[in-house]
Amino acid sequence: MSTFLIGLSCRECGASYPADARSVCEACFGPLEAQYDLDGVRRAMTAQSVAAGPPSLWRYAPLLPASFEHRVDLGDGFTPLTRAERLGAELGLRALYLKDETRNPTHSFKDRVVSVALTRARELGFDTVACASTGNLAHAVAAHAAAAGLRAVILVPAGLEEGKLAATAAYGATLIEVDGTYDDANRLSSEVADESGWGFVNVSLRPYYVEGSKTIAFETAEQLGWRLPDHVVVPVASGALLTRVARGFGELAEVGLVEPRPVTVSGAQAAGCGPVAEAFARGDEEIHPVRCPETIVRSLAIGDPADGVYALREVRASGGSMVGVSDDDVIEAVALLARTEGVFTETAGGVTVAALARLVERGAIDPDETVVAYVTGMGLKTLEAFAGRFVPAARISPKVQAVAEVVPW
Repeated sequence: MSTFLIGLSCRECGASYPADARSVCEACFGPLEAQYDLDGVRRAMTAQSVAAGPPSLWRYAPLLPASFEHRVDLGDGFTPLTRAERLGAELGLRALYLKDETRNPTHSFKDRVVSVALTRARELGFDTVACASTGNLAHAVAAHAAAAGLRAVILVPAGLEEGKLAATAAYGATLIEVDGTYDDANRLSSEVADESGWGFVNVSLRPYYVEGSKTIAFETAEQLGWRLPDHVVVPVASGALLTRVARGFGELAEVGLVEPRPVTVSGAQAAGCGPVAEAFARGDEEIHPVRCPETIVRSLAIGDPADGVYALREVRASGGSMVGVSDDDVIEAVALLARTEGVFTETAGGVTVAALARLVERGAIDPDETVVAYVTGMGLKTLEAFAGRFVPAARISPKVQAVAEVVPW
């Protein structure tokens, strides 16, 4: 199960580069992405070989840009795809599924991208890995670096949730709070990457890092019996997850693991930091950066998304929509998901469910379609956002009658 990675190519001009630590085209400054020997993958990767692989994202090693033998794997991926009958009934969908990323080792989908990025970092000889993060990536990098024996340096914007900060620091990472937004921390990380020689997972290692997101699409198809869904709803921060979900479905068709068919891809953003949703609503391709995000959904609060334009193109090409939802809608959606399916999601998952509900209301999703909603992180990470929302029904004395007064029988 070796990699079939053959190099990097520019998404804009097509220029080719070796598979080293770089992310920007020298000719046109476009983003670089991994390229594979798909003929080789087609021969090596079958439904049977996948089933014989480990119960993690590394069962899809031929379509990943790092070798199986050197993998940094905490059991990442292969999360449940569950039929959401009660939520579907509330929304009017007969075949709704949830891809539950709360089950990952650090309880978000970021474990996928970090597993791949750190495997490639180790192959390229880095002894220090780093990132800029809104929280989930910080947690994942710290945990995987600890397991791999690598030093980790994490830059985060001021004001992140305490749970995410504590979880990151507990693994021994050097955690640095930047006085500013995520975009400030991200700009700083690009400058530090140039000077330090560290492997920044979302800068110099980005072409490998983003490929981990494809495995959500791979698993979706496998868990549906090697068939593609009709419609998926994906939360959007940088836009990389959405673009890689679309790419993942396409690659499975190219190597013959699924029958080619259209998949409608819709995106979800918080209205207080929704530059891609705003561009979709305007009907143009220009992303206007949000300088001061105003939303409780901190994990999606990227005002200048690196893959925003590409996410917008994918949505439009597939016939999907890009939806912005309010913070109040997010909280209601978190509660709806919890009480119908027993899944407590962080605010980003609330964005996905709220957008799903909006799409159904608009008639953008047919009730009989097979729909998959991606729930990308656990609610325990964003408890501050729910302060005063989910509280005890009453405080009582330890007496039977006191219970009966609250809940009559």
